[in-house]
Amino acid sequence: MSKGSDLLVAALENEGVECIFGIPGEENLDVVESLRKSSIKLILTRHEQAAAFMAATYGRLTGKPGVCLATLGPGALNFTTGAAYAHLGAMPMIILTGQKGIVSSRQAQFQIVDIVNTMKPLTKSARQIVSPTMIPTLVRDAFRIAQEERPGPVHLELPEDIAAMECPAVPLVPMHPLERPVAGTATLDRAAALIRAAQRPLLMFGAAASRPHSSAALSSFVRRVGIPFFTTQMGKGSVSGGSGLYIGTAALSERDYVHEAIDRADLIVTIGHDVCEKPPFMMRPGGPQVIHVGYLPADVEQVYFPQTEVIGDIGESLTLLADRLEGQLPNAQALLSLREGILAHIGERATEDRFTPQRIVHDVRQVMPSDGIVALDNGMYKIWFARNYRTQVANTLLLDNALATMGAGLPSAMMAAALYPQRRVLAVCGDGGFMMNSQELETAIRLKLNLVVLILDDGAYGMIRWKQAMDGFPDYGMTFGNPDFELHARSYGCKGHKVTEIARLAPTLEAAFAEGGVHLVTVPIDYSENERVLVKELGEAFPARAQ
Repeated sequence: MSKGSDLLVAALENEGVECIFGIPGEENLDVVESLRKSSIKLILTRHEQAAAFMAATYGRLTGKPGVCLATLGPGALNFTTGAAYAHLGAMPMIILTGQKGIVSSRQAQFQIVDIVNTMKPLTKSARQIVSPTMIPTLVRDAFRIAQEERPGPVHLELPEDIAAMECPAVPLVPMHPLERPVAGTATLDRAAALIRAAQRPLLMFGAAASRPHSSAALSSFVRRVGIPFFTTQMGKGSVSGGSGLYIGTAALSERDYVHEAIDRADLIVTIGHDVCEKPPFMMRPGGPQVIHVGYLPADVEQVYFPQTEVIGDIGESLTLLADRLEGQLPNAQALLSLREGILAHIGERATEDRFTPQRIVHDVRQVMPSDGIVALDNGMYKIWFARNYRTQVANTLLLDNALATMGAGLPSAMMAAALYPQRRVLAVCGDGGFMMNSQELETAIRLKLNLVVLILDDGAYGMIRWKQAMDGFPDYGMTFGNPDFELHARSYGCKGHKVTEIARLAPTLEAAFAEGGVHLVTVPIDYSENERVLVKELGEAFPARAQ
């Protein structure tokens, strides 16, 4: 006889699960015992939120659902931010939580929260398991739903009495290939005709273009059609930023240098745009025509209402579209002449002898190889990395422009370092975001990760403080004190470094990577560039759109 928890773990093994992140409670003890006897590694974190961020990042980088585990009530509720992170960011993830017994309970309502209904708006599916014999079916269905477009989190709640309940052997449900439809012939023909007729075409790659399985097909499409392209923040790296056709990243929604090309285009082909991401440009009546290429139909919004849609597997659909267009686009590079000026503006002052965002991005790029991974937390610096950091390989700049939550940078970087131990991984965190999950340094040390964490120290919630000033409000409620980050690092067993001269940043990062292990590198940051560039310079460059 097996028990429910044994069936659960066997079903997870059947799905190829190798590790689970989380913090168990007494309601999970049968599951923990079944895991102990299995091939699956249980990785303890110091907060459930970090476990969810790690599982979501596993899904983002591999395309396979990451799995996280928590107990009932407070533990499960700590997963909600991570669930929303995966849901808005389209990252496949399985959330497992415990619950008091449902056949009988001696503790009345102690710690009981309706987690299934709490999770329903934050996940693709949320279900309670009420019979052990249903576990193989429910697990297979959960993984299928999590991976189907649009990917996201799925929640399963396993009450402790169902986990402990004995039952006869139940066969596991075999995995089957995930099939994605391809756009129809008539749709592809119509889109191809519009692109051939365009005088100034432009491509845009969004968040859904960064799926691990599609990067080769996207790069091939760009080479074959020869149309210049830009990316959204989460689309960075879907096609190499080293391409001679890359003209920038839309880190702002409008009034940046890349928008000069967007405004001049008469046709924009958006590939994998997801409106959960902050708009990369605003559609307006009389503006360029837009073709939406996506796994799913477009979500029509006030600022996004494409006139034509190509729906199906993005990689396969683009291959078929390129078959119709290759060698037939005399106007393909009409906007390419703008590239040099756009990139030159973005690269200005990148080597100034100050701790400016531009210089920090420049120095980080110098020490990171093409396959090195930079994981950003959320703050003002994210805009600068999105604008200025050039990517050559898919999924090497991990940022969140959907939920845009603070606290995710360190756990995301830890997951990347665990998956790719031979690659350089750098977490870039503001002091505010870092302190939200800094306890996970102990987890990083315990896992023996090679990881460098760059902390940008301004003693404030910098982005909100800047916006507070831009809106004309007095400076209030945004500043705080910080620990001595060098001592903080050493208390966890990490190496701590404080950089006080900008010329020492790149050498310090280089030395930390060369040594290996976990390093904390702290630098000040001069955010005066926010107003000089993002307000004054861009306002003067685009006065007609300054309202």
